[in-house]
Formats: sequence, structure tokens, C-alpha cells
Amino acid sequence: MSEKIVQLNEEVIKGQLKEMVRGSVEETLNELLEQEAELTQAARYERNEARQGYRSGHYDRNLTTTSGDVTLHVPRLKGVSFETAIIERYRRRESSVEEALIEMYLAGVSVRRVEDITEALWGSKVSPSTISELNKKAYVHIEDWRNRPLQGGKYPYVYVDGIYLRRNWGGEYENVAILVAIAVNEDGYREVLGAAEGMKEDKASWVNFFQWLKSRGLDGVKLIVGDKCLGMLDAVGEVFPDAKYQRCTVHFYRNVFSVVPRSKVKLVAKMLKAIHAQESKKAAREKAKAVVAQLKEMKLKEAAKKVEDSVEETLTYCDFPYEHWTRIRTNNVIERLNREIRRRTRVVGTFPDGNSALMLVCARLRHVAGTQWGNKKYMNMKHLEAALEDASIAG
Repeated sequence: MSEKIVQLNEEVIKGQLKEMVRGSVEETLNELLEQEAELTQAARYERNEARQGYRSGHYDRNLTTTSGDVTLHVPRLKGVSFETAIIERYRRRESSVEEALIEMYLAGVSVRRVEDITEALWGSKVSPSTISELNKKAYVHIEDWRNRPLQGGKYPYVYVDGIYLRRNWGGEYENVAILVAIAVNEDGYREVLGAAEGMKEDKASWVNFFQWLKSRGLDGVKLIVGDKCLGMLDAVGEVFPDAKYQRCTVHFYRNVFSVVPRSKVKLVAKMLKAIHAQESKKAAREKAKAVVAQLKEMKLKEAAKKVEDSVEETLTYCDFPYEHWTRIRTNNVIERLNREIRRRTRVVGTFPDGNSALMLVCARLRHVAGTQWGNKKYMNMKHLEAALEDASIAG
């Protein structure tokens, strides 16, 4: 005798379970509302002298929760104000749903994609204006984070860079620079120091940026790593006179490549990398002289001049512990973050103003800083402590 085969429709079961959960949430919330309404000191239809108010029926309102849309029967009261602790007045979404919307947007999901996700998860589509309003709430916390006091102690290594975004200013499109600073603290952990709108990467912008960081607690700076931006070198000497400057070697290479024929870029790249592969500053200088001579023989006079004029500012890392060389001779640590920022801002395209661009950049920086990026030790600072002690003894 053949046994009966029972077939289960997984989609139907999931739908039924979801509806059961939604119904349970709706029933529970309505029961809680009824219990809160007992502040009238009398049950429904009961009359007594202790009564403080009167019931006047209910009104329905929708609430979006993680379990789906539920309908709440909110009691109406006369003679006493009814403020429920379950949901805020005029709130239409559960707090966790709002937090999820904000996190999705700040994590790099486009507004259109957020609309599709909310419709799939909760059955109701969230409008772009709603997401914009929610983000305004998030930006308050982001601004507090951006201006927080720096409490990482001393910050020996600081990396700085500027990222350009487009904004619409009076009907015309223009670039706005967002200045970003990251540091390695005395314990060897990376920390996002902050970001600020710089308009243009000129000296005044960099001076204001560095002074702002200093006022928040940036101290103990030994080395500042960055590209040779307009005015930045002068700003470093003005705000941090005791700090040294390291020009990013990768940016230096790109600058040299700009005057090198494409057919010879690979060969020139090997020559330049050989300079920074030497075991000491003295050896690197000797190698640089040889590279300059070789470039002149190759009829690359402009490239030779760029190397001869600028190679010294790319060798500052040699004054610091050998174990840190690969970490402090380039700006790669901040360039990776810039790629994350560009990936997110590319979705937006053009910003309505500079503050909108700044807030989104800070939101992304804050998001990344809260991940393993900021909790993983970046370098062993005992090597620097030992080098400073040796230098002090020698002095």
C-alpha cells in the first residue's frame, strides 16, 4: 500500500507565519494602548467618583514595524490628555525601521534602492522626502561626532588629503573640496580625526583645518603625510612647526609620469621605486642622482627635473623607524577611505550645497571608523618610542 506524500508550499507557510507575527504584534500593541487608557481611573462603561476623564471611542492609525504594517486603535479621551509611551505622537514608523532607513542610506544604498527595499520588507514605499527628513536627524549626531574632542592622546602620524565633489551653486556647477585627516595614535590604532569643507585647497583652508583639529586636541604630531597640495606645506609649518612633512611617494610618481611617454612609464616606475627601496636616506639620495642621470640620457629632461627638485621631500620617512616605512611613505591609508567615499557620493551625483556633501562624507567616515578598520592595530608604536629615546640620548 503506497503512503500518502505530503507536499508543503514554503512560500505559503512563510506568508502565513509572517501574518501570524504581524497579527500578534498588532494585538499586543492595542492591548497595551487599552491598558494605558485606564488612567481615567475607571474601566469601560464604569461610572465612579474617582473618574478623571471620559472615553470617547477610538481612532485608527497605521504604524510600520519590522513585522509589517499594523493598525492601532488609539483611545480617545475627554477631560484628560492621553500621551502613550508606546509610540510618539504623529510617528508612523517604529524607531528600528527609521534607524534601518538611515543606516541603509549612509551605508551607500541609493534612495531609489531604499524605496524598493522598504516596499519589499514592509509593504510600503518610503518617499525621498521622508528619507531626507530622517537624515536631518542623523546629521545632528554626525555633527556632534565631527566636533568631538580628540581623546586618543598623542598622534605622531597624521595623514591628510582633499576630495573634490560637485555641487550646484546658484544654477552653476562647481567643485567643493572636503579636507580629511586620519591619524595613528600613540597606541598604534587609526582614528578619523575629522573632515571639513575647504572650498579650495589653498593655504587659508589648510590653516583653518589644522587649527580646528588642534583646538579639538590634536597633539604630539611628528609627521604629516599628504600630497603636495597648494598651500598645505606652508600651513603645516605655520600650525605644526615641530612636525615634518612627507610627500606621498605614489602622488610623486604620478606627477613624474605626467611628463613621461606612455611607452616608457613602466621603466620609469621601476627606476623611481628603486629609490625608495634603499636601506637608508643616504643610499636613496645616491640612487636618486643615478636615476636623474639616466632620465637625462633617455631624453626625459622634464621628468629628470621633477625628480631632482622634489625627491628630497619624499624621503622624510627615512628619519623614522624602519618598521614604519611602508606605512608612512604613502597616503594609501586615506586613499582607501576616499574610494569608499567616492563610491557613496557617486550615487548622489551633484550636491545642493557644500554642507550636504560634508555631512555625507562624515557619515561614511564615521561608519567605516566604527568597523574593524578602527579596532585593528595598524602599527607597533614601541619602535617610535625607542627611536625618540635614542634621539634624545644622542642629543
